[in-house]
Amino acid sequence: MNDMTPLAPKDGRPERVRKPDWIRVKAPTSAGFAATRELMRSKSLTTVCEEAACPNIGECWSKKHATVMILGDTCTRACAFCNVKTGMPRAVDKMEPQNVAEAAAQMGLQHIVVTSVDRDDLPDGGASQFVKVIHAIRAANPTTTIEILTPDFRNKAQAAIESIVEARPDVYNHNLETVPRLYPTIRPGARYYASLRLLESVKRHDPSIFTKSGVMLGLGEERLEVHQVMDDMRSADIDFLTMGQYLQPTPRHAKVAEFVTPKAFDAYAGIARAKGFLLVASSPLTRSSYHAGDDFAKLRAAREAKLAPRPRAVIAV
Repeated sequence: MNDMTPLAPKDGRPERVRKPDWIRVKAPTSAGFAATRELMRSKSLTTVCEEAACPNIGECWSKKHATVMILGDTCTRACAFCNVKTGMPRAVDKMEPQNVAEAAAQMGLQHIVVTSVDRDDLPDGGASQFVKVIHAIRAANPTTTIEILTPDFRNKAQAAIESIVEARPDVYNHNLETVPRLYPTIRPGARYYASLRLLESVKRHDPSIFTKSGVMLGLGEERLEVHQVMDDMRSADIDFLTMGQYLQPTPRHAKVAEFVTPKAFDAYAGIARAKGFLLVASSPLTRSSYHAGDDFAKLRAAREAKLAPRPRAVIAV
């Protein structure tokens, strides 16, 4: 993997800065990685691991863990942080739900994460494809738990959420990505409070579904702004918060304003736990679906512990 982050051009030549040691990763070379890649190709499936240039792809794919990206590989938006290509998407693949279910079965997944590009061109934003994928996975792999990471379904959110919640994924994830002040430049096609309302609506429709959201650090956000995002998430009853370092995919994307230290990530995690999240994952390499299966088990255990009746104190007379 390239350990140099492109920065602003200077005198016509790209200026590059070395990434800190704590976010360098090894190039993927394992047999497990190759097997996972071949399986995705054979099923004509796209993964966010590849499209978003995730730094954890070597580790995850070596363990046969992959995050499937449905509805094609072309997004109708152009966020400043995202490496997924923008343009006019192709028609929805009718075989995609079955192919996702078969891939999950072949990999023996106990937990699967399914995400998508934004499909503002579709009447329902692609919600019906999420529903079909959930049903197909349930039919082929009844014990596999399902985590979805959806777009905001701009102007279609209410109907989209209702249909997806009715299909009952185990975890509903939608990332806020950054603080409200940076939305106009980092996430111009979205609205911060609309994303919050989406997650709040999921809980209102079905409190048993875990909700999850993530933010990237290093885009120029201030510490108190991050604390406010945590408070907003808790007000929306979000269960699980993920925090990771933003990495600039190409020179065309938003620059890295800061490489946040592991110690700072730990400090943010402590504050988030104090605010009442059931689970917090916070480190430079944390991504939405990184260790998602293990985290789901922790999430479920945390809820059970919270709901367990406390023993009554015995007062000696």
